[in-house]
Amino acid sequence: MIDFCGLRLAHPIVNGSGTFDAIAARRAFGETIDSEFPFAAFVSKTITLAPRAGNAPPRLWEAQSGLVNSIGLPNKGLVGYIEQELPELARLPVPLITNVMGSTAEEIAELLGVCDTREEIAALELNVSCPNVHTGLDIGADPLQLERVVAAVRPATGKPLIVKLTPNCANVAECAKAAEAGGADALSLINTLRASALAPRDPGARRFSPPRAWLGGGTGGLSGAALRPVALAQVAAVAARVEIPVIGMGGVQSAAHARQFLDVGARLVAVGTESFRDPAAGSRIARGLLGV
Repeated sequence: MIDFCGLRLAHPIVNGSGTFDAIAARRAFGETIDSEFPFAAFVSKTITLAPRAGNAPPRLWEAQSGLVNSIGLPNKGLVGYIEQELPELARLPVPLITNVMGSTAEEIAELLGVCDTREEIAALELNVSCPNVHTGLDIGADPLQLERVVAAVRPATGKPLIVKLTPNCANVAECAKAAEAGGADALSLINTLRASALAPRDPGARRFSPPRAWLGGGTGGLSGAALRPVALAQVAAVAARVEIPVIGMGGVQSAAHARQFLDVGARLVAVGTESFRDPAAGSRIARGLLGV
């Protein structure tokens, strides 16, 4: 068993937020999902205060050794999550970590405060890879702002608080230290790298016509195997800088990949894009780590 912020976990493999739909998995695989659940803890998709429809399609682009997504965080909002999804997720045989995102400290505090009252939720993950409406910057890209925001919202919950860092910043280790100083209990990284995909050029278009974005949201985030070297470097830099535990992720496809993240200092490892190809990837990777 692994102790992670007071949670007792059977092994070090969890899912990346938004990469495994546990409710849909139960519909597809039936009650066997409970006895053969692939992760030691389940991280929900990102929840916002108000419902979000997400970005216009197309939302996915298959890149070389990766995937560019522009999903846009579609979700039912806080009330919809609590009333419609939480009862289903509470049936899972592992601890539930709810991922939340807000544009301001006030929004984040409200999300955390409501989730804090729900005993079904074991811990919270704060996605700080989102734009701040006051500054136009990612909350997680500015160490000073990040520390202030985490410190401001920390009193809203007594549950373990994981801060999910953005890789799209000048110095991820500085941001990690700032989140720790603000009161984070753990950190998770990396999120997707900013990326774009261009639509194939129309043979009939004028020679100097501007390129057209393929994704409905214009740009998106790169995930998958192509991300792994970057993720390993950032996780190593963060783990060497902070005292709190780290969840490492980015292009994990095998037990060998997961072991690399553990070797550079991660306490847990999250599997994301690989679950799209193999829904049982989490179990396969966990068994590999345990030598089963």
